[in-house]
Amino acid sequence: MRRICLLGATGSIGQSTLKLVEQHPDAFQIEALTANSQVEALIALCQKYRPRYACVASEAHYQALRDGLAQAGSSTQAMAGEKALEFLAADTGSDTVVAAIVGAAGVASAMAAARAGKRLLLANKESIVLAGQLFMQTVAEGGAELFPVDSEHNALFQCLPAPGQRQHVRQLILTASGGPFRGKTRSELADITPEQACKHPNWSMGRKISVDSATLMNKGLEVIEAHHLFNMPAAKIDVVVHPQSIVHSMVDFVDGSVLAQLGLPDMRTAIAFGLAYPERIDSGVQALDFKTLSSLEFHAPDRNTFPCLDLAYAAIERAGNAPAVLNAANEVAVAAFLQQKLPFLAIADVIAHTLAQTHWEPADDLAVLTQSDAEARRIAAAFLTSHH
Repeated sequence: MRRICLLGATGSIGQSTLKLVEQHPDAFQIEALTANSQVEALIALCQKYRPRYACVASEAHYQALRDGLAQAGSSTQAMAGEKALEFLAADTGSDTVVAAIVGAAGVASAMAAARAGKRLLLANKESIVLAGQLFMQTVAEGGAELFPVDSEHNALFQCLPAPGQRQHVRQLILTASGGPFRGKTRSELADITPEQACKHPNWSMGRKISVDSATLMNKGLEVIEAHHLFNMPAAKIDVVVHPQSIVHSMVDFVDGSVLAQLGLPDMRTAIAFGLAYPERIDSGVQALDFKTLSSLEFHAPDRNTFPCLDLAYAAIERAGNAPAVLNAANEVAVAAFLQQKLPFLAIADVIAHTLAQTHWEPADDLAVLTQSDAEARRIAAAFLTSHH
């Protein structure tokens, strides 16, 4: 029986995880559930899954959570704040942590789980983008088991040989759906609305990650993740556009062999893999029907129309705090776009300006990286104010 601390229970990854727990009640038990500020939704989940702890990230919502749980007759203990999230991630009551808090807000709790030697299903890509070198060092020192929940990195994890046998890998190939604007020109993207950017053709995702997919920044962040997760230089990580989202990623070996992981676009596959490893369990995802699968296409990404991908490669080359700066500037730009305060095509401009203006620092201290994150957000916000 695996005891799970689910960080970010009300998001899409959280919901998929809970479906799997429900499907396998003898294998998994929920120990703790957290949410950002959705108190009512969290209370409803507590009534259903009966965790020992429930936590809201915002301390302003603590009283509402505590009182709501009491009124619901729940014995779940209410908690709130960043330190509480870190406590639950490290608490010995759970052996498995699903880290699905979106953005830089999820980094400290994911680090706490790594430090505590947990089985860590990492859906918070910012932990690796913001603090990749430090994070992987913490995983190693804490003896944590790390399973990436991104479909692409989960695919690479499944296809790669053991860490000591990777000298035969020629390159990692990340697949990208191309998002909702694949094939569009820059002029066609001038008046894009948030609603259009959030209509992903294949995946059901939150608004922020949907916009990242539309700009190809999501793929850029995944290149940075792959660089750290698999200790692979950026020059050996390639991106191909694959509109069907059936091949989730590939490993190309020096002898000409290519191993790929295929499946329908559903995050339950990757989550089930991490929860049950080394076993395999029914995830509820349908089998691929190769008899009706008409075609699998692959194309080069359009780097002129979608410059965010190259900005991510540039951040890897600069190293140090550059990926943290890239991530922070992107979060600010995407938030402004979703609030209709920034045109879609200007997202990359905000990031490029912030990368050029932020002080370079080495990436060996989380406090320094957090300061870089804050500085990048100030610079990005100032750029927005002066240009729009």
